[in-house]
Order: sequence, then C-alpha cells, then structure tokens
Amino acid sequence: MTTDATPSRSDLAGWLTDAAQAVAGVLTAEYATPAARSYLHPVLGPLAAGPRVVGELNFRLEDLLDEPLPATPVGLFALASYASALGWLTESLADLTTAVDAICTRAGIPALEPETVAVLDPAADHEGFDYVFNALELAAIQTAADAAGMTPGVYVEVLADALRAAAAITDACMEISSGLIEDAQYIVDEAASDVRISEGPGSLPTLVRSLLARMEAAE
Repeated sequence: MTTDATPSRSDLAGWLTDAAQAVAGVLTAEYATPAARSYLHPVLGPLAAGPRVVGELNFRLEDLLDEPLPATPVGLFALASYASALGWLTESLADLTTAVDAICTRAGIPALEPETVAVLDPAADHEGFDYVFNALELAAIQTAADAAGMTPGVYVEVLADALRAAAAITDACMEISSGLIEDAQYIVDEAASDVRISEGPGSLPTLVRSLLARMEAAE
C-alpha cells in the first residue's frame, strides 16, 4: 500500500489478506520443546509466534492509520474487519497464555508470566478426551512422563489441558483468518461503492458479525 495516495479496493483487500495469512501462520509455527516439557508441545508454537504476529499487525494498523485511508464505507468496512481481527487474536492469545500458565502451575513449574494468576480446576470437564491407550502408547506415555518427572496419570492430564488450549487457539485463528479472507473477497468482488455498514448485520464485516454473535451467545 502506498503512502502518497488513497488506497484502492485492491489495496484494502490485500491488507486484509496479508493479515489473514499472518494469523494462519500462528498455527504452523514450530518451537523446539525439551523432553522434560513435552506436554507443552501442542501450545508452544502458537504461544511463541502469537505475540509477534499481534505486534506486527498492531504496528501495521498504526502505520495505516497514518496513511490517507478513505473516509468511505468500504474503507471503514476494511478497518473494522482488521481491528476486529486484531482484537480477537489478542484476546485469544491472552486466553492461551492463561491456560499455559495454569498448566505450568499444575505441573509444578514456574509460570510463563509470573504476574498472571490462573488456576485450572482439576475437576474440570474432560469431555472429548477418552484415556484409552494401547501397549505402545502406554510405553510412550511412561517414557515421556519419566522425562517430565511426573506419573503417567498426571502427564496425561496436563497434556490433555495443552491439547484443549491448542484446540481453542486453532479454532480462533481459523475463524479469524477465514473471516478476513471473506471480507477481502467482499471488498473486491461484491461491495458496492455505496455499501452502508450501518444498516443491518448483513452489511457488517464477517468478524464483526461473529463477535456480535459471540456476545449475544454469552448473555
């Protein structure tokens, strides 16, 4: 996007598409996990990459706000989509950090953020995780648990917590990324020049509508 001209629809769509790719990249990030902390493997990649992506998107947003963004419904539509994505990703990563801190506390190791207080309920619902293993899996669990200094039962529980946290951030990133792509396509292919983002939920960006639906569901 240029800094000396008002961005075109193609520029705005590219802005959202780049953000979508950055958010999706959170899920493919790798992080070397020591054997003693193998139960954290499902979450360490997103935990390491997420803050960097948030920082990059926030920096880009500040940079773009310094440019002559169009004071038009299409320009405001793109800005609302981007800002919603950034806010949603930030919130989701905060939830992930809280979950990982709780896992660390439960595992008896220092929390990643000492100032964050979080405690998992040991009696929390474990629906969706049936602990049925074959002999090879049991042997692998025993080996991993020994390396982590845990009993196999505790190891399975903290690994399950990590898998739940990984599933939550995966769902969030996939929804954010797909919403940004939908909004980018709308801007290029469907949005009329007189699109009115204030008239009904159907004219709002995908992510704004998703966030409103989540708020309504939480009430």
